[in-house]
Amino acid sequence: MSKNIFLKLQYDGTNYNGWQTQNNAVAIQDVVENALSSLLNSDIELIGCSRTDAGVHALGYCCSFKAETPIPPENIFLALNSLLPDDIRAVYSCEKPENFHARYSVKSKTYIYKFYSSLIENPLLRNSEWNVRSELDLGKMQDACRGLIGTHDFTSFMAMGSYPSTTVRTIFDAGVRETAPGHYELFVTGDGFLYNMVRIIAGTIAACGLGKIDSASVPEIIESKDRKKAGATAPAHGLYLFEVNY
Repeated sequence: MSKNIFLKLQYDGTNYNGWQTQNNAVAIQDVVENALSSLLNSDIELIGCSRTDAGVHALGYCCSFKAETPIPPENIFLALNSLLPDDIRAVYSCEKPENFHARYSVKSKTYIYKFYSSLIENPLLRNSEWNVRSELDLGKMQDACRGLIGTHDFTSFMAMGSYPSTTVRTIFDAGVRETAPGHYELFVTGDGFLYNMVRIIAGTIAACGLGKIDSASVPEIIESKDRKKAGATAPAHGLYLFEVNY
């Protein structure tokens, strides 16, 4: 009998063209599906919780698939890792009810964005944190985050090339913490996110920390529905899908 199996992954997205299968590019979905198909001796099709762009990482990416297998669902992640490359790891698996859907059952997602202030870029962080080459004001960045919280039309924080049915999203929580001297971590929890929304938020929050955008103006930027009034789109390599709540 087919089982609905939940799988949680961590990955370094540096060498991949995002999560979703695409033509003429290697995606994380391809690699994991191939490994699962080999492990379970059947064609596996994964349902992912969301897309992640090229270069974006994950600490808690969630997906699901249906399969008949004698392997206990709670052990699949352990068996799978022997077939995965070093930059992708399965960290948890279990059986879910038949009606569970990795995408449509999501209640909220939390992303984090890592960046640091330094005149010289640290070569060890070139694929994992964004180097901002000026001093940042933590207080201003925290103030700016408060303006994001609530249910709003986030058109100002959406990149071109996407046509969602609605641009209204709810941000439940947002903030910035200093994890080490000069190193910062932005966290954003919401019911969903528009195309490049978190990266544009990160670019806007950094601009507030640099004094280029008034931190008190975030509500006005949202209200304007004008992408040009928000900050630049931050680089993909600082972004991590941190947690998915069901």
